[in-house]
Amino acid sequence: MNDIFRERIVRRLESLPDETAYQILDYIEFLESRHGTGGREPDTLQKIAEGMQDTLRAARLPATAVRGTMGVMDAAGKIMRGVAAAGRAAVKELQTPEPPSKPSS
Repeated sequence: MNDIFRERIVRRLESLPDETAYQILDYIEFLESRHGTGGREPDTLQKIAEGMQDTLRAARLPATAVRGTMGVMDAAGKIMRGVAAAGRAAVKELQTPEPPSKPSS
C-alpha cells in the first residue's frame, strides 16, 4: 500500500466514532480470514493489548471505557519500550571496549 493511500484511509478513520471504527476493524479481520491474508504479526505487548480490547468489546462495555483502558495500555507499552531501549543502550555501552588511556607526562 502506498503512503498516499494509507494516509487517506487513516484520515478517514480518525474522523469516525469508536463504534464505527470497531465495525471497520471487524470487517478487515473478516476479509483477512476470508482471503487467507494477514497483516504483520504484532509484538507481545500489542498482542496482550489487543486481547484485552477484544475481551472488553465482547463484554459489551461502552466504547469510552474501552478507549480509556486502551489509553492506559498504550501508556504502559510506551514505558516498557522506553525501558527496553534504555536496557539495550546500557548493554551496548558495556560491550564497547574503552580506548586505552594515554599515560600522563
